[in-house]
Amino acid sequence: MREKLGFLVAVWFLFYGVGVVGRFVVEKNSLKVTSPESVKGVYECAIGNFGVPQYGGTLIGTVAYPKADQKACKSFDDVDISYKSRPGGLPTFLLVDRGDCYFTLKAWNAQNAGASAILVADDKDEPLITMDNPEEENPEADYLQKITIPSALITKSLGDSIKKALSRGEMVNMNLDWTEALPHPDERVEYEFWTNSNDECGPKCDSQIDFVKNFKGAAQILERKGYTQFTPHYITWYCPEAFILSKQCKSQCINRGRYCSPDPEQDFSRGYDGRDVVIQNLRQACFYKVANESRKPWLWWDYVTDFAIRCPMKDKKYTKECADQVIQSLGVDLKKIDECIGDPEADVDNPVLKAEQDSQIGKGSRGDVTILPTLVINNRQYRGKLDKGAVIKAICAGFKETTEPAICLSEDVETNECLENNGGCWQDKAANITACKDTFRGRVCECPIVQGVKFFGDGYTHCEASGALRCEVNNGGCWKKSQDGRTYSACIDDRAQGCKCPPGFKGDGVHICEDVDECKEKLACQCPECKCKNTWGSYECSCGGGLLYMREHDTCISKDANTEFGWSFVWIIILGLAAVGVAGYAVYKYRIRRYMDSEIRAIMAQYMPLDNQSEATNRVSHGDV
Repeated sequence: MREKLGFLVAVWFLFYGVGVVGRFVVEKNSLKVTSPESVKGVYECAIGNFGVPQYGGTLIGTVAYPKADQKACKSFDDVDISYKSRPGGLPTFLLVDRGDCYFTLKAWNAQNAGASAILVADDKDEPLITMDNPEEENPEADYLQKITIPSALITKSLGDSIKKALSRGEMVNMNLDWTEALPHPDERVEYEFWTNSNDECGPKCDSQIDFVKNFKGAAQILERKGYTQFTPHYITWYCPEAFILSKQCKSQCINRGRYCSPDPEQDFSRGYDGRDVVIQNLRQACFYKVANESRKPWLWWDYVTDFAIRCPMKDKKYTKECADQVIQSLGVDLKKIDECIGDPEADVDNPVLKAEQDSQIGKGSRGDVTILPTLVINNRQYRGKLDKGAVIKAICAGFKETTEPAICLSEDVETNECLENNGGCWQDKAANITACKDTFRGRVCECPIVQGVKFFGDGYTHCEASGALRCEVNNGGCWKKSQDGRTYSACIDDRAQGCKCPPGFKGDGVHICEDVDECKEKLACQCPECKCKNTWGSYECSCGGGLLYMREHDTCISKDANTEFGWSFVWIIILGLAAVGVAGYAVYKYRIRRYMDSEIRAIMAQYMPLDNQSEATNRVSHGDV
């Protein structure tokens, strides 16, 4: 007992005697009183560290305050009181006073009485605190894992105001709102799980191991598909310099007092020591590091689950040999893990455990991690029961609206508001297109994108397709009909032109396009001999008396005349060709004759002078004289 007390004193000295002040953040949600006017307003309340908070959701109810056992430390069955809501009635939020018993016992009694939530009014004016579980060693705390209703601690002043309103016979209506209890900035949720490889710490260790087993499947699906980024963490303490050589520090710490963990049984004389826990924690952290580097971080869940089953402390298998067998069965590089662990006896820092100690310190909106297990989602500490369904809801609350994975929209997790009256959004029932998008927090009315075609509108009263492909989706919202083997559409790819009835039809192009009777309205077949027959979307013209209809000229011609015209045209061509031949022959004869004349004249000029030649000779002779 002295050894146990000595170590606890050392831990106390670590946190309070060396100037390290832990920063515990109280996680809150919104509480809105809607009536009566005297209390109406929005208030803060602290989320209890038990039960199942409705992360991402809201709960509307009416407040009741018991006339007896106002601290709810006894079962309400003893006084035959029920707070279960009647069919069609609002859920009951039971208001009780702080004091005399555990918060969890108050919640358990309220739940058994039929209340849908419990409000604990503080008994003094002070900042809100987090209602926590009692020590797990308490034999009366076996109901802890059975609490399923949400809980909230409210200020004394708000509690007094509600009590006064109820005493005046006024109904107090309230809305508990967890929609903003967790940040939800984008399409990926980052969460941390602060855990321990120790399996001999009582009911808390048992519930932690059960949670890992139950949650493994969902965690791995979310991680594989990139919806989440998960990181496991392990709490260690360091041994103060003055106690490094003590028996307690040597048995609880590695690397010369730098990284320590409490004795599993809180008894230094038997079983495994704290240093064994630290080494196994380090091995699990290194397993995650190596698996994450090989882009398979989800294998951590397999390793931790298998290790808890195959290597429990109670069977004396909590050893390196057993752990190595599990690692090898999962195909992870054992050598890299051993290198990551390093030498536990060395007087040097271990990079992995040093980073773990740094991460324990709260940053931003997250407080220090001081208890196990602790779940941190989007840098906010999760409050409530460590249960698969409750944690999935909390993770789903961390996604930006409309980016949630399918698991968040299943019937087991949330209610699909689009199923009732289409959520009040626009829809085209004929084409099965809707602007209602189910989200974890409710629904949004947003014009959809269907087959690559974007719809524009307010999402509530109308949505209209746009783009070159808009006619491929519901025909762009325009009229379309098939009849007599033909299909006509009023959709035009150019959204600016909207819907326009095709030629042969008239109407608004959206709801109706009626066939135009071209025959009746004298729009076709106007020639005297023409006969008109209306068809759907068009018309047919014909001619009587053996005449042939020419549509392009809207006229009738004789079939015989057409034949005579054809032969006349042929004769004209033949005669034309003959004329061209005669003319060509005449030209040919003329040119031949000219040529022959010139040749004969040249020959005769050589033997006898011609008249013009003698005259030229005489002129030349006279000129010489």
